[in-house]
Amino acid sequence: MQASCAQWGVPDDSDEEVAEMKTAMLDVAASTGVDARLILAVVMQESTGCVRVITTEYSVFNPGLMQSHNGTGTCNTNNAALGLPGVAGTGVVQTPCPASEIEQMITDGTNGTSSGDGLKQCLQKQGNTDVSQYYRAARMYNGGSIATSGDLGQGCCTACYASDVANRLVGWVNAAHTCSI
Repeated sequence: MQASCAQWGVPDDSDEEVAEMKTAMLDVAASTGVDARLILAVVMQESTGCVRVITTEYSVFNPGLMQSHNGTGTCNTNNAALGLPGVAGTGVVQTPCPASEIEQMITDGTNGTSSGDGLKQCLQKQGNTDVSQYYRAARMYNGGSIATSGDLGQGCCTACYASDVANRLVGWVNAAHTCSI
């Protein structure tokens, strides 16, 4: 995480910010019942753990560590629209990123926002009780639903999302794979 921000052209995370992310993940996990390991896997998938990640804009704004659905937590209000490389706008980048913003980013992505589900709601809605619940929830978090075929690589947004999160959860993060998006 301490070398995760270069792709956005912003300062890397400090030791203190990484520690505050860990604290926020553990606190939000305890208050929501969502496994902290799943929260961490989604943070790494969405932002590579960069507290100053840009806000993406698809049909809604997706700010912060978990690129939440119209969330309020962010330490970078610059945004990138779908299909456009780089950063648009003249937003604010906070350095250091306050602990309160870090916790809000984790809360928005895990507990959801007034306009969109978080991991907690996705876990509740996905319908399974075995280990697949985490992968199904990841698919829903990224794309809003699971294809009627049950194929977690189909549907909106990032086709590899569920498999990438699954691989992070089992510790397989650097191996080559054939999933292209």
